[in-house]
Amino acid sequence: MTTATKSRTDRTRVRHARLRKHLLGSGARPRLTVFISNKHIYVQIIDDSKGATLAAVSTVDKDVAKACAGKKRVEQSAVVGEVIAKAAVEKGVTSVVFDRGGRAYHGRVKALAEAARKAGLVF
Repeated sequence: MTTATKSRTDRTRVRHARLRKHLLGSGARPRLTVFISNKHIYVQIIDDSKGATLAAVSTVDKDVAKACAGKKRVEQSAVVGEVIAKAAVEKGVTSVVFDRGGRAYHGRVKALAEAARKAGLVF
């Protein structure tokens, strides 16, 4: 299958697989991973050495959905970034490896990352 015949999601999966070869979350620096659908954004902090999710936040969560009501998707991403950073700090995580999920560091991904940095995460 050539690049011209692959769908956008297939190309995103290929980029994500290429990135994941180099990204690995540990106990000291877990991986902050982002998944974006058309309507929602999902973020997890994962310790790959244990295979455990330390914290997870999405726009589907009831309290986050209330905070995101009436906002644009980029603004919703910023809200999710703040909430995941607060959840990480509560778990004792201050430094993470950022896994953007094969997406460009632009728009919703950038808004989430900048909000998480402002709320106290280092990456």
